[in-house]
Amino acid sequence: MKTTRLLPLAAALLLAVASLAIAQPAAPEPAAPVAAAAPATPAAGQQLTFGGMLKAGGWTMWPLGLCSLFGIGLAIYNALVIRPSKMLKPEIIDQIKTAVADLDIERARMLCVSNPAPVTNIVQAGLDRIKSGELHISSIEKGMEEYSLQEVATHLQPINYLSVIATISPMIGLLGTVSGMIKAFQAMALGGMGKPELLADNISEALITTATGLIIGIPVMVAYFYFRNRFTAIVAGMNRACGDILESLHAASRGVAEE
Repeated sequence: MKTTRLLPLAAALLLAVASLAIAQPAAPEPAAPVAAAAPATPAAGQQLTFGGMLKAGGWTMWPLGLCSLFGIGLAIYNALVIRPSKMLKPEIIDQIKTAVADLDIERARMLCVSNPAPVTNIVQAGLDRIKSGELHISSIEKGMEEYSLQEVATHLQPINYLSVIATISPMIGLLGTVSGMIKAFQAMALGGMGKPELLADNISEALITTATGLIIGIPVMVAYFYFRNRFTAIVAGMNRACGDILESLHAASRGVAEE
């Protein structure tokens, strides 16, 4: 009888123990923090935005930004100025040749004054050496040569500035790399080995600044060589035009002397 009464009690105890055993594995439900940690991935994705990259790059991004602005401005300026049609003025040079062949020096000088350009400025400097109608070809050539050096130096300056920017931009990026690595080692010295996010911030600064310096420097270097080669061809055209004018002037003066 007593055994019959104890059976329900024992069954109840077994059910309770079984329910506890089944419920216990659910206790490690702290797996929920793992799911909660999953939203951390968007935070990492935010660092890939342009603003995040600028912020992660640190203070060196400011001088690099200035370098990019100056590089773009100089490229646009050289594209507008370093042009054969603007610097050589072929139609005006033909008129100057005609005037010089007729020994109409005053008309040739007026054509140079009314159409300012590097080649006309050089020709004018040579024509200004003509005093009292006396033609000294060597003196005229010397005047053109002296002024051509000034013109070439003036127009080479903006092109050379491109070379400066192309050279210092990667160096500034390298400085940012060194700065980021110093901060990374300082974080490690202060116990950052257990906090990889501290090291990641500093290392990202180091890598972003180097990449930015190269991204700025490479196109600017390409622009430098492009405009330098174009200007070299223009200088050769100016020398040829001045030589043709000198030859026309020399032939005209020689014809007058023979008469």
